[in-house]
Amino acid sequence: MARERPPGRGCGALRRCVLGAALLLGLRLCAELRPPPRPGARSPAAPPPPPPPPPPPAPGPARGASRRQVTYVRSGRRAPTEAGGSGTPEPGCCAPRGRPRRKGPRWHIDLQPWAGPAQSLDEEVLRFLRYISTPQIACNHMSTDSLATDSSPAKKPWSVCLDDRFGLAHQIRNKQCRLYSLGLGSEDTQFEVSMANSGCEVHRFDPSVKSAHILESQRLWYHRLSIDWRDPHPAVAAQKPHSNTRKLGTILNEFGHHKIDVLKADLESAEWKVLENLILEDVLEQIGQLTFEIHLHWPGFEVSGGDSSVVRFWYSLLKELELKGFRLFHSYKDLSKPQLFLKKDIFNASSCYTLSWVNTRWN
Repeated sequence: MARERPPGRGCGALRRCVLGAALLLGLRLCAELRPPPRPGARSPAAPPPPPPPPPPPAPGPARGASRRQVTYVRSGRRAPTEAGGSGTPEPGCCAPRGRPRRKGPRWHIDLQPWAGPAQSLDEEVLRFLRYISTPQIACNHMSTDSLATDSSPAKKPWSVCLDDRFGLAHQIRNKQCRLYSLGLGSEDTQFEVSMANSGCEVHRFDPSVKSAHILESQRLWYHRLSIDWRDPHPAVAAQKPHSNTRKLGTILNEFGHHKIDVLKADLESAEWKVLENLILEDVLEQIGQLTFEIHLHWPGFEVSGGDSSVVRFWYSLLKELELKGFRLFHSYKDLSKPQLFLKKDIFNASSCYTLSWVNTRWN
């Protein structure tokens, strides 16, 4: 007798087959819809690479010494925009590849050895007077009278060298000469007028001028500015944005002038510190000729020390000019001024001399 099949057994098997097929179809759709892996992506199943072996330990310090090492790095600082800088960082330890390294700032000049073992005032004065009274280079054409339209004699013996080998006469003839005149209320402008009439672009800086900038003639400018050996303090400059005091290098940047053919200065005893600033900041490289009135009756502004040290400092400044390629070609002793040297009547010295140098490296 045939056995009777329980009801519903065949339907359950069919149901399991349908569910299994649906599950397989779902898994295949998921595999096809998964986004492809990104290039360079690591498979999740791949194990991470093993870490590199640690470096061998460095030999330790001596017993009791500190194991902490500190390195000091000099950071770059920004050039102040009020001083004529661009505000971009200055190089710190390293200059960019392909550019020359900038020379570091100098904070003081190199003092020359003493004139003698006694370090006495007489020794220093004799050396100094001998130096400023002896021309170092010959100049056959020093007068500007032949170039000037005004034939009246100059009140001061301001001289420039017009020898062709130094190029100033060529610049004047081509109307490409530039002269800066630094003064303090002097009414003697014959030299400036003569050079302007000859073809030079003349800028006279005098804090006593009434207006900020005056065009006196076609080539003669007056500026209400005073040349100093330092710029105003930033706090003072912020309160007085139109301050009348500037360093010469700052004025060159503000005016966009890269070269000065002649720099004339009559600064009433400020010439020593201004000259020191020109040396320390390498402004002398932008100047073709110098004609300075120097004052010897007292040390000058912010020049300190004993009398022999002061004269040694003056002499060292002039030797720095020589190292920069400047050669003295004219010296004038003013006999109309008191014959005093640091308030002493010694060696028949005058309290005022006018000296003129030419830059033999000028081009």
